[in-house]
Amino acid sequence: MSAPHPPKLPPREGRDLLTPRPVTVKRGVNPHAPGSAHLSMGRTEILATVTLEDKPAPHMRGKKEGWLTAEYSMLPRATTDRQARERNLQNGRRHEIQRLLGRALRAGMDLRFFRNQTIYVDCDVLVADGGTRVASILAGHAALHDFCDRLIQKGQLTDWPIVHNVGAISVGLLGQEVRVDLDYAEDKVARADLNVVATDTGLIIEVQGGAEEGALTHEEYVGLLRAGTDAVGGVLRELSRQLSVIQGL
Repeated sequence: MSAPHPPKLPPREGRDLLTPRPVTVKRGVNPHAPGSAHLSMGRTEILATVTLEDKPAPHMRGKKEGWLTAEYSMLPRATTDRQARERNLQNGRRHEIQRLLGRALRAGMDLRFFRNQTIYVDCDVLVADGGTRVASILAGHAALHDFCDRLIQKGQLTDWPIVHNVGAISVGLLGQEVRVDLDYAEDKVARADLNVVATDTGLIIEVQGGAEEGALTHEEYVGLLRAGTDAVGGVLRELSRQLSVIQGL
């Protein structure tokens, strides 16, 4: 009896296995928000806005730094079928993603500049084609860049409060192939996938995910992590280049 054929893997459009989808960012897109950014990562699109509230988070009262929190939502037609609006704040997936975004973005900020204040970063998925949480981290970072730049231009800050450029990428194992930045078709068939949150210097902030089919070897996991951190560095360099071009808007 012949061995079964391995499943056919989704093709990649115009990129190799370790190349992320094209990333483009435009900042200052919301005239009402003190910081904002629209980010596209392939066909995934995120709108991120920043709000500063002169009120400390309850658990930060009396402490010497501020707080940053994040919210995440997906518009009803961000996907191929209409999804009901996420009105339930206890939605498990949404709550998990929001906590990830908050941890990631706080890791890049020196919040001592915002004592007795709270920064809100709202990330809304306009179009979803895989990787919405990692794209939201990138969009949130870009919106914070816009926000901090405006504060410095206005003389409300004298020092740059972003201490790490923070980004994220998905990385998966499809058959024996390591692929970075999975789109929806790839994510569906990956036998393992990770979301890697890191800095542009290779420092790891958080890793989410694991095996979907069976267990991973130590070497496979390390290979995924290495590919993820390398890809985050490349994406952040491109993001920084685009943010510097539009610096001062």
